Amino acid sequence: MTVTRLHGIPGIGVDRMGDRADQEGDDSLLRLENLDTDLRPPAVALDQTRIAVDADAANSYLPFQGSLTLRRAAAAHVGRLSGHTYDPVSECVITAGGLNGILNTLLAVIEPGDEVVLVDPIYAGLVNRVRLAGGVPRFVPLRPTGAGWELDPDELAAAVTQRTAAVLMMSPAMPTGSVLGRPHWEALARALRGHRAWLIYDAAMERIRFDAAERVHPAQVEDLAERTITVGSASKELRMIGWRVGWVVGPESIMADINLVGLTNVVCQVGLAQEAVAAALDAPDADEDVRRAVDTWRERCEVILEQLSGYPVVRPHGGWSLLIDTGQLGLTPAEASERLFERGRVAATAMSGWGPTGSAYLRLVFANEPVERLHDLRSRVEQAWG
Repeated sequence: MTVTRLHGIPGIGVDRMGDRADQEGDDSLLRLENLDTDLRPPAVALDQTRIAVDADAANSYLPFQGSLTLRRAAAAHVGRLSGHTYDPVSECVITAGGLNGILNTLLAVIEPGDEVVLVDPIYAGLVNRVRLAGGVPRFVPLRPTGAGWELDPDELAAAVTQRTAAVLMMSPAMPTGSVLGRPHWEALARALRGHRAWLIYDAAMERIRFDAAERVHPAQVEDLAERTITVGSASKELRMIGWRVGWVVGPESIMADINLVGLTNVVCQVGLAQEAVAAALDAPDADEDVRRAVDTWRERCEVILEQLSGYPVVRPHGGWSLLIDTGQLGLTPAEASERLFERGRVAATAMSGWGPTGSAYLRLVFANEPVERLHDLRSRVEQAWG
């Protein structure tokens, strides 16, 4: 029988749809179900990975908290975006991917029964990790509008109660592509003043923005720097999914505990990958490299929005995916997904477990299909949904 800690933790759906699409072996199938990307990692990262294969130091457990080169690069990277200086030795730990960092951080800051504030819809992997750590998700609704998703800063602040141990925010968020701005961070700063809760900022996609709004890292906001824990990853912005490298950067007062959880959990990171990620973060053209990738993803997003004009699609302001409210079409997301797969030859994921309202939506990922393969999406959708 399933152990109780897994009660209420569903799968993420993407795994099943991805496996099904793989088994088809059909090159005509549009792969819009999975957060892979066909954009290559930075060339310097590929070069450093090849060098690491022959480097004895890369075939080691040590140092357990990650190579000093990578910790310096990650701490400097977060520092540039946050305007806050971090010590790479005492305020940075390297993890085996961003979600490993999220789980390690949750295990270090919450007691069983504590509440963790999240937006809704949100990635099931974040919700599931809150529950796995013994936390209770408290959801704040995102609202779909003609311009994209909106989040009321006052509602976000009001979700913080005496039971709150952490506020877990992602911007842009998966799967909505919703972003948080200065009003949201300032509202949280007021709500958290004198509070015990930590702000965990999932920064995996923070530079993948399509809007022109101000970019604000929460540690830039007064009163938040000393309670913000930033969790980053090489998977999205750097397109280094298979390298499995992430980082946690935050105040020294909590980092020793997060490191202790890491030693008890995954133990250490992928040795062959660390110098490659450090090189990618430190490269002189690092920002331009990300901008080029973002331009490509933005173009793909716009093509899909154009192809699905008139359908109930919510515009994302960043990230790799967008959502369709299939209820307005008279279909459940599961029905819409099945018809797309069988009749339209499009793989897309229904979002059961992605927050209380996530189950109303079908997700399309635009990270892995070039624009020339997206220009018949409308005809595929019409064939599937009528």
